[in-house]
Amino acid sequence: MSFRIKKLYLFMVKTFLPLFMMTFMICLFIVMMQFLWRYIDDLVGKGLSIDLVAELFFYAALTLVPLALPLAILLASLMTFGNLGEHVELTAMKSSGISLVTVMKPLVVLLVGVAIGAFFFQNDVLPKSQVKMWTLLFSMRQKSPSLDIPEGSVYTQIPSYNLYVKHKNKENDMLYNLLIYDVSSGVGSPRIVSADSGRLSLTEDKQHLVLNLFQGNWYEEMHSGGSTQMGNNLYRREAFHDKEILIAYDDNFTRMDDEMMRQQYVGKNISELRKTIDSVQQKVDSVGLSIANELRAQPVVGVPTRRMVMRDGGRPQTEIVRPVKMTRPIDFDSLMAAMSSTSRSAVMDCAVQNATSIQQDNAFRSLTIGDDQFIIRRHAIELHRKFTLSLACLIFFFIGAPLGAIIRKGGLGMPVVISVLLFIFYYMIDNMGYKLARDGRWHVWQGIWLSSAVLLPLGVFLTKKAVNDSAVFNPDAWLNAIRRFMGLHQTRKLEMKEVVINEMNVDKALEMTNALSQSCSDFLADCKRRQGYLEYLQHGYDADHIRNLSRQTDELVEYLSNSRDQMVLGKAMDFPVIRSLATYQPTTDRRVGMALAVLFPVGLPLYLIGSRHQRNLRRDLSSIVTVCTQLTAILQGNYTRDKEYTV
Repeated sequence: MSFRIKKLYLFMVKTFLPLFMMTFMICLFIVMMQFLWRYIDDLVGKGLSIDLVAELFFYAALTLVPLALPLAILLASLMTFGNLGEHVELTAMKSSGISLVTVMKPLVVLLVGVAIGAFFFQNDVLPKSQVKMWTLLFSMRQKSPSLDIPEGSVYTQIPSYNLYVKHKNKENDMLYNLLIYDVSSGVGSPRIVSADSGRLSLTEDKQHLVLNLFQGNWYEEMHSGGSTQMGNNLYRREAFHDKEILIAYDDNFTRMDDEMMRQQYVGKNISELRKTIDSVQQKVDSVGLSIANELRAQPVVGVPTRRMVMRDGGRPQTEIVRPVKMTRPIDFDSLMAAMSSTSRSAVMDCAVQNATSIQQDNAFRSLTIGDDQFIIRRHAIELHRKFTLSLACLIFFFIGAPLGAIIRKGGLGMPVVISVLLFIFYYMIDNMGYKLARDGRWHVWQGIWLSSAVLLPLGVFLTKKAVNDSAVFNPDAWLNAIRRFMGLHQTRKLEMKEVVINEMNVDKALEMTNALSQSCSDFLADCKRRQGYLEYLQHGYDADHIRNLSRQTDELVEYLSNSRDQMVLGKAMDFPVIRSLATYQPTTDRRVGMALAVLFPVGLPLYLIGSRHQRNLRRDLSSIVTVCTQLTAILQGNYTRDKEYTV
């Protein structure tokens, strides 16, 4: 049995993969530029070779993949489905009976594979690349800067030396009018050297600087033994014709051992992270237990709470001392008053010293345990991040794909703007959750999974709307939703049909109009006034009657939409929308209504909102009666402008 992949699936994969590779490289380049600008001060002026810089950028690119991959998936899915929608290809697929879920299916399978690969990348590749990157970066930070002495300013990059050069000749590397301030022997014993000219060079092993000076003077302060007064200090001045100074200066690049970085949380996989968390947690638990035992063993007001007991030559055991029962409370004020002033002062000093000692001891213990708990949180954060990247890839696809199908805009315009805004929103939430988890304000799993928990409902919502072809970005739909929520008046929109299958019959339209007007009038006759508090909560308006009025109105408007008379269509749009709100009739059980009436914090707000909705309903029904009167005049052919104001 041969297995063949559907052409639609191949088409979607071939459409998505080039865009995904392109957007991934673009996003990786952008985050690499951010890395470069962040650490450019540690790289510039060090004389680093190209292979070292390239190695650092390679490991940095691997480290930044978790940041670039979700953004690339979001942008690629937006562009893919935006292009399909803009070129009407997505519409053609749907018209052929292919749902959006079927179109997304091959990409979902592909991205599940990408998510699985991202997990193994986070667990196996990322720790090694982070170790290499941070080791290289710290090694580059410790490397001495290359010698590039400027003219007319003080050069301070040579340890313990400040060098001023007024002019230099780049052809023969000669320096002119030099002034050197040497504090290698200590700040209290400076040496000042001035020379007409000189030359600076490195030894062959690049471990020392050789400074050849010509025609200069040497000034040095020499401290004599004994007194340190100014009058007893000695000074030495030396004039020289040719002098050579050897300065310790390591210009070689020394790569640090990456073993120390492997012990950090960035260099461990899941098993190593769990092992470290368990070991440090065991240490914290043991220290906490020992502190608890010490606190329980401390005497209370000088009375010990535990004592060591040995019976019949057995092993010593700890026994709890029973508390002393007092017949009456001790009056400490009278005891203090009975003491002499010296004794009271001694007692107070002893109490302050004991309290200070206990406070300092507990503060030190708290810092020790706090450091261990911080280590646990950092390792737990890295452990959870091994899984969040895979889920983020899928979430961003289920945001980008339906969003592209909805907006139907391809290219790098609108998709880039939307992707950047969504990713900034994701990054802000993720960074906030990370800091809350790192500082111990939230549980680690709550902070790290916060961004996924926020964006997952958005992906589900957009996917549902795209599958059902809902108008997510239609302002009229949002306005109608707000109007329904606020209980405001809603308007209808009708357009003349180009093809009418069932023509409107005037007699039937008049019959339906009169029936609707009579039903609304009967309802208004029964509900002339505002209901009282108890009447509303126990009875309310008849919900079945309201639903029947809404159905009658919609049927009449639907029937009038088949008319070829523009006045009829215009008048049909004047019919308000009758909504079936739960606030019209809170309950049908009188006992429940009485309970709501007794509970004022619940019943009173419900009554105020329901009264307003009922008032709006009576207003809409009055409008229906007026519109029915005007529509009857239009259908009978005796409509005048005077009837526009007839109630």
